[in-house]
Amino acid sequence: MESEVQKNGYVHVPFLSNEEVKHLWDKFFEVLNTSGGHVSPKDAGLDMDYTITYDFTFIDRNANHKREVLKIIDEVFRPHYEKLLLDYKPIIANYIRKKEQTGEVPMHQNWAFADEKKCSTVSIWCPLVDSHRGNGALEVVPGSHKRFGELRGPMIPWELEGIKDDIIKNDLVTCGIKAGEAIILDDSIVHYSFPNTTSNLRIAIQLILIPEEEPAIHFHMNQADDKSTVNVLEVEEDFFMEFNPWKQPTGCKKVGERQYAHRDLTYAEFKKRVNGQRFDQRPTFMQRVKAVFS
Repeated sequence: MESEVQKNGYVHVPFLSNEEVKHLWDKFFEVLNTSGGHVSPKDAGLDMDYTITYDFTFIDRNANHKREVLKIIDEVFRPHYEKLLLDYKPIIANYIRKKEQTGEVPMHQNWAFADEKKCSTVSIWCPLVDSHRGNGALEVVPGSHKRFGELRGPMIPWELEGIKDDIIKNDLVTCGIKAGEAIILDDSIVHYSFPNTTSNLRIAIQLILIPEEEPAIHFHMNQADDKSTVNVLEVEEDFFMEFNPWKQPTGCKKVGERQYAHRDLTYAEFKKRVNGQRFDQRPTFMQRVKAVFS
């Protein structure tokens, strides 16, 4: 598994029992009444259009709802991931709900949650129904992890934004897996999810984990002040419970700055870099990166 995740950026594993799948499905509806609805740019005083066609816990207004979802999911997932992962801790949990005939998740990379030159942060993606492209299964670009977007955060422009359609058309592998199976993916892998075109509800779970010994970080760019600098913030785990991506982070420890120069990649450049040199490597020296799997 370690070899596979280092090569491809993801691995497919058996994970939950049928009873655990049913328990987590039932719990989704049980805690739904505590949801505060989606945060939006308007919550941060911004007059911006923003539309999202799927539900996921991370952008809920109710921090206590997010804490409860993390508790529910981690209680079930922990015995399984502790057998697989090498000393990882959870920081974010999502129920991801796609209603009928909607729910495209745009192509993206997950944000950086720790120093990815020293380690890999991972997401465990586990559908609670059998998944396929027609109901919005996870789709990935194998080998794209740690090749793009070294500095990733909600206010940082993405170098692949202009070629997303080409990548979706040509480079995706669909992770069609059974309910209760899981994909463990490096958070830096390029991935996407098609709308749910079926007449049934599709619910999946994402649990994001970072190595126990690593501090959680957040990359933030204040575009109004300086589009050439990214602030590196060390954050407490509860930061993600209270988080609004459009608000200026407060109460965080700034531990550094990174220079940033945006450039949109061409599709030819993307193809050249996939499976090429990772940003945690150098031509004459490969850092000893912490293993993901035990």
